[in-house]
Amino acid sequence: MAKDERWYRAFFSYIFLAIGVLIMAISLEYFLGPNTIAPGGVTGFAVVINKLSKIPIYVTNLAINIPLFLIGLKTLGKSTAIKTVYSTVLLSLFLRFLPSEVLTHDIFLSAIFGGVLMGIGLGIVFKFGGTTGGTDLAGTILNNKFPHLSIVTFMTIIDLFVVVFAGLVDKKIETSLYSIVSMFVVMKVADAILEGIGYLKGFIIVTDKPDEVSKRLMIELHRGVTSLKGKGMYTKEEKEVLMCVVNRAQFSKVKQIVKEVDPKAFVMVSEIYEVLGEGFKEM
Repeated sequence: MAKDERWYRAFFSYIFLAIGVLIMAISLEYFLGPNTIAPGGVTGFAVVINKLSKIPIYVTNLAINIPLFLIGLKTLGKSTAIKTVYSTVLLSLFLRFLPSEVLTHDIFLSAIFGGVLMGIGLGIVFKFGGTTGGTDLAGTILNNKFPHLSIVTFMTIIDLFVVVFAGLVDKKIETSLYSIVSMFVVMKVADAILEGIGYLKGFIIVTDKPDEVSKRLMIELHRGVTSLKGKGMYTKEEKEVLMCVVNRAQFSKVKQIVKEVDPKAFVMVSEIYEVLGEGFKEM
């Protein structure tokens, strides 16, 4: 990759990190924080501390993440370390200077919309190679000390502690329950940002008429078809296996074509999140 292109990519990655962090700050400042909804993590813990002691969220966020970063510095690569510091400090700055305002007192709406925004922001940060410290870094540190437990196990334990703590501080079990709802929404939306929403469908077709099926798919749908060699382990009969990726609008048409050509064909359909290569997205 040329030096100019590397600089260009690095510059825009930091722009998008800032956008992601800003969306996270909006979620905390206008939805989650005012309603004591803590969707796990250091930011969730900061929300609870703010309810308990009025210490600003941005202060707690820095006070916990800076020591975590220093302890876990060896586990981070140079690029990730720089982006983690950048994202963590920027989140606290946005939380410090965004005007405080409650958009809704409806705790359910706050949990859902706060979770959606937090998931979008977090997904963007992860997609561009950053983190905001928090439970992923804490989980990595603890995993190094106790390798028999996975990072995900530690992250789950920490997040559950934060969720339960939120309910105890707010003296409402509903607060914990809505925090769990928000945490679930955050994870699902962040995954969707990272992996894509899945507008593509992948077909695996086992047929006795591979030439006819593939010809119609290529001519009528303008999609490439790949043939793989397969063997039925029960019949020991060799067959061609066709692989084809289409968009959702073409989903029904593929099934129609296969049914018309070979009603006895065996078809598997899967959700495809990303396809790189000719006819789709560039590598």
